[in-house]
Amino acid sequence: MNAKQETAVPVTAKVKLTLCKDERFFGPGVCELLEGIRETGSIQAAAARMEMSYTKAWRILKRAEEEMGLNLITRVTGGKKGGSSTLTEAGKKITHDLNDFIADAFKYVSGSIPKADLEVFYRTLFTISENLFSFADQLAAGQVTG
Repeated sequence: MNAKQETAVPVTAKVKLTLCKDERFFGPGVCELLEGIRETGSIQAAAARMEMSYTKAWRILKRAEEEMGLNLITRVTGGKKGGSSTLTEAGKKITHDLNDFIADAFKYVSGSIPKADLEVFYRTLFTISENLFSFADQLAAGQVTG
């Protein structure tokens, strides 16, 4: 064993996809928040799981929805039993597509996907990006409700 082998540090892969215009508006945090809402039915419960205030969670969701031109969640305001929130079809699709992309990207950069499949990886990235922003076009044309 030579000196290089003894001091070698294992390589790890980190994959993060963030959508931006002038500033970031959708990334892993928003995706995690949406998944928490899907699981708990509540913005407040999802925010608490992330150790985030309800107000911050609400602002993050509002900004993502405004930038994308989509409703990502359906909110039902309180009452005796309190409010609830559910993901819209757009919210479900975006979180599903992003999670699939990140999983594929992680497999690729960690060497689980052969480099020969790079073209497939890029096509997948393009398709996901196209799907994310086609929602806004469809919504503007009145073909989809958020």
